[in-house]
Amino acid sequence: MATYEEIYGKRVEVLDADPTLTSAYEGQVWYNSTTGTLKTVVQFGAWRSGTSLSTARTLGGISGGTADASLAYAGYTGPANVTNTESWNGSGWSTGGAVNTARRSGAGIGVQTAALLAGGYSTTPTTFVEEYNGSSWSEVTNTPADMSAGAGTQTAALVFSGTTALSYDGTNWTSSPALPTAMVGGTGIQTAALATIPPPSGTITLEWDGSSWATGGALNTARPSGLGGMTSGIQTSAIIAGTTAAPPPARVGGITEQYDGSSWTTNPATMGTARHTYMTSAANNTAAMIAGGASPYSAATEEFNQSINTITAAAWASGGTLGTARYQGGGAGIQTAALIFGGNAYTANTEEYDGSTFSEESNLNTARRALGGNGTQTAALACGGNTGPLAGVNNTEKYDGSSWTNTGTLNTARLALASFGTQTSAVAAGGYASPAAVANVEEFDGSSWTAATALPAARNDLMAAGTLTAGLTFGGQPSNTNETKEYDGTNWTTGGNLIDGRASAAGSGLQTAALLFGGDTPGNVASTEGYDGTSWSTRPNLSTAVKMNSAATAGTPTAGLSMTGITPPGSATTASEEFTGETETVTTSTLTTS
Repeated sequence: MATYEEIYGKRVEVLDADPTLTSAYEGQVWYNSTTGTLKTVVQFGAWRSGTSLSTARTLGGISGGTADASLAYAGYTGPANVTNTESWNGSGWSTGGAVNTARRSGAGIGVQTAALLAGGYSTTPTTFVEEYNGSSWSEVTNTPADMSAGAGTQTAALVFSGTTALSYDGTNWTSSPALPTAMVGGTGIQTAALATIPPPSGTITLEWDGSSWATGGALNTARPSGLGGMTSGIQTSAIIAGTTAAPPPARVGGITEQYDGSSWTTNPATMGTARHTYMTSAANNTAAMIAGGASPYSAATEEFNQSINTITAAAWASGGTLGTARYQGGGAGIQTAALIFGGNAYTANTEEYDGSTFSEESNLNTARRALGGNGTQTAALACGGNTGPLAGVNNTEKYDGSSWTNTGTLNTARLALASFGTQTSAVAAGGYASPAAVANVEEFDGSSWTAATALPAARNDLMAAGTLTAGLTFGGQPSNTNETKEYDGTNWTTGGNLIDGRASAAGSGLQTAALLFGGDTPGNVASTEGYDGTSWSTRPNLSTAVKMNSAATAGTPTAGLSMTGITPPGSATTASEEFTGETETVTTSTLTTS
């Protein structure tokens, strides 16, 4: 047997600690003399939880061809077929245009901005075909027969149902050579497709070269076609997961197999959420995404990745406990250096957070709630609020890290306003000035407030993020709006709508990278959304539904902080939650003998 040195031309390096790992260490071997272990960096596969769909469903269509840019649409929720469309950006789901005909079990083809949905089942089997342009669906030429699986693009598609196959050129449908065996799953392109799983269950794979079908490598595990052939990727690099042929409830197993163009290999990675008939999209057999499914109807999303990295999904986790329970307080700072001040019941209490513990600091000069807040822990700004029932105030105070000082007052006294920016360059927008919401906007230069361009509509209990020249307001009352408005320092323009209209939530970040969490829809919610400067998409939920919570307003989409608020059944809390975005870490493997 050849030695490592003979193969690689060098000896195994002996180290007293693992090195600082990068991708350059893939395949290298070293001996850790402290732990007495032989180690290396190698690829491994794993499924991890992603942000859930907004609508739980099964038997929907999906287009994308990548794990980070996919489109899920239509499907069945249990009571009915739906028209919902959602776009996946690798972090979360955002709302797209609705399908014209509600249906399930259709053939989904194409990419996120150019998708095709053919056939399926509405109230009866349908031959309707629709195309998606990135924002809306339109009816195009019907198929000659109901279809349920396919491959290709919006202008060069191959669809099949049973043994019948059809080709599409973007305008017309023509017959293609029949499959030798009825199949239910498909992926690939029009001239190099892959069909999997014959009814009622089996292991057969068929390959299409643009003119004829041939038998490919057999699956290692038989899977029932009645629960869907969930295959994605390309003909030479495909992946399938879940759904074994065992009797229920074992059918929801998470077995994963990868195809290299000639044979399937079982990967030890299994799905975390048991389900079947879900939607799946993949660029190849090393990067995939699955969403939805049944048993029961699911909104869960999972991502598969085969690499040298351990990927930890984004999540909320419990933070420190505040000394004073409250809601409608002002917030400032970042996750590891935050500030909360004021709140119910008309308190002046101020607390600082160091990433683990809250500590009492100097009180506000004016006790109040429903006030605006922004800035950092050592340079914060508090403005407006109320000191009694619906009595707005114009008081403004600055915090220097140890005490509050009164400064220039707002021109319009108000409560439940949005505030964003810094202590010396801030914006106050909207709010409530009895007897109604206002659209008033003011800018602060560090000493005084000046009237600026008003919001397009009066709003109170709205949220905000960003800076004076690149700001953002979103949601609010009346009617728990889903509107987003962007500010450039002079004018307001319309941004992408929230997925769920809401008020009395918390917001943080920048105009092009914002985070929204909690709120009232009406009723407390735990949902979180992220904004990329164009559209909002889902993020992992808070652990506890909360409204009137406060935020570390300078936080980021990868490090947010929610503080206090009202939780069911309706009491103020002292709890906080910390949001951590997805992380990737190069991971070592210990070599052993067997």
